Amino acid sequence: MRKRKLNYQIHDPNPAAVTADYLLKVLIDANKRKVETAMRDAAVKVADLEIEIQEERLA
Repeated sequence: MRKRKLNYQIHDPNPAAVTADYLLKVLIDANKRKVETAMRDAAVKVADLEIEIQEERLA
């Protein structure tokens, strides 16, 4: 079965900046869980690196 290519067209009378802001909010909300997970993982990596650096300084 062939995949269908999605094509979105937005007809909006609002200024481009308002539309872009609204779309950004929608996309952030849709990917909220992924963003939170990525931020948590990055924080853990930073904490691990800080621990490694401290251990190297003590050695």
